[in-house]
Amino acid sequence: MSPRAQAPPPNEVTPGLYLVATPIGNLRDITLRALDVLEGVDTVLAEDTRVAGKLLAAHGIKAKLQRYDEHAAARARPGILSDLAQGAAIALISDAGTPLISDPGYRLAREAAEQGIAVIPIPGPSATLAALSVAGLPTDRFLFAGFPPTKSSGRRALFEELAHVRATLIFFEGGSRLADSLGDMAAVFGPRDAAVARELTKLHETIVRGSLDTLAADPRFVAPKGEIVVLVGPGHDVAATPETADAALAEALTRAGPAEAAAEVAKALGLPRRNLYARALALRGR
Repeated sequence: MSPRAQAPPPNEVTPGLYLVATPIGNLRDITLRALDVLEGVDTVLAEDTRVAGKLLAAHGIKAKLQRYDEHAAARARPGILSDLAQGAAIALISDAGTPLISDPGYRLAREAAEQGIAVIPIPGPSATLAALSVAGLPTDRFLFAGFPPTKSSGRRALFEELAHVRATLIFFEGGSRLADSLGDMAAVFGPRDAAVARELTKLHETIVRGSLDTLAADPRFVAPKGEIVVLVGPGHDVAATPETADAALAEALTRAGPAEAAAEVAKALGLPRRNLYARALALRGR
């Protein structure tokens, strides 16, 4: 007898919008409840119907599929909400993992809830949590920051904004930008503990832990293939010394004027901007 047959009987699939988590790689990483819901709903909304079709076929499920990605969402949403209002049961899935996490669906879920339609989570796989669990970094507080900007200047601006967050930072990144992104992280965050998780739950799953500067120099991360999660450990509060402030000002002055440099270092070190501005003028005048 299969484990599914021995499990508690499935709950009735009642009207509402079901947010169903699907495998991030291994097709067996799906819950029994998710399978029950996918079998029982009227329609399955999918980011890519071809990907969804393979998942459903692997588990012997026949379902009506409808495309729901960032291009089709605005056009499709009114009709979906109308169907839900009339008592339909509809499931939303992404290509992999938990819906709405760097995937379309937020507006649909919000508008459904605003209209009094039941929105039901069907929890399961998540690349974010899977990577966090094996990274060897603190798990009591974490911040998911999604995909960093594609340009170095934008990435560094984001990393500087997050530099003083006392939590493990979690990013998604594409293989072609991974090395550059790690380099920018090392430049902004310093040699913090970090981890790179690639192809989680798949055949070539790889998890590498180390300091950011070490990971940035690792040849394995020059344009690797696959889905990638980067995790950066929290920084530590360190009292800024005059020497630390001078060094930070001197570096900032190589690319900004005294006022901008003082503002940047004040934010980074938590020191008074007025004092730093006077010091920046003095350093500039040397």
